[in-house]
Amino acid sequence: MRELTSRQQEILDFIRAFSAEHGVPPTVREIGQRFRITPRAAFDHLRALERKGELVRRASAGRTSRALTLAGPGRAPQPLHHAVPILGRIAAGALTTATEDREGELPIAAGALPGRGEDLFALRVRGQSMVGAHIVDGDLVLVRRQDSAQPNDIVVALVDSVEGGEATVKRFLRDGPRIVLKPENPAMSPIVVDPAERPVKILGKVIGLLRGF
Repeated sequence: MRELTSRQQEILDFIRAFSAEHGVPPTVREIGQRFRITPRAAFDHLRALERKGELVRRASAGRTSRALTLAGPGRAPQPLHHAVPILGRIAAGALTTATEDREGELPIAAGALPGRGEDLFALRVRGQSMVGAHIVDGDLVLVRRQDSAQPNDIVVALVDSVEGGEATVKRFLRDGPRIVLKPENPAMSPIVVDPAERPVKILGKVIGLLRGF
């Protein structure tokens, strides 16, 4: 295998890091922007890396730079699916005691997930408090783990209780210092909590929904 030039090694290292973070290699334009070179120059470097065996061309992937993927031990894994754990049930109604009861895994196409999908989990909804947001009893909500939220985010929240913690899926709002967990059902009242009196923990933000028929 022929030795790489210093610029080719820099571009190869960038492709490896980009592929590991995003699950796909960078485009010619992204390579050009990173190294302040023209798309044509970036493409020439890619072709050189292909000739030297550092990149391989995927069949039926067209002629874009993303047709070229890492070869050998340094190649970033390209899973077809990511297994998102289903961590039990969540109330879309009154608060219920929070327990984690893993039901299995949900295979989702890797390309349909933000990032690498490692910070995601799914919960099965029980109740009708979020029907106005098209979340109904029996749905699976896809949740990204995070401990903060912006107003109007739909979140999974854990409210402190004598039993240890009660969980719900609601729309997150604020009323001064108080946290409002608002249902999307006019027949139900919001849950209003003063964090100084009853701690509230955000477990994640709902970013997707799956429904069986």
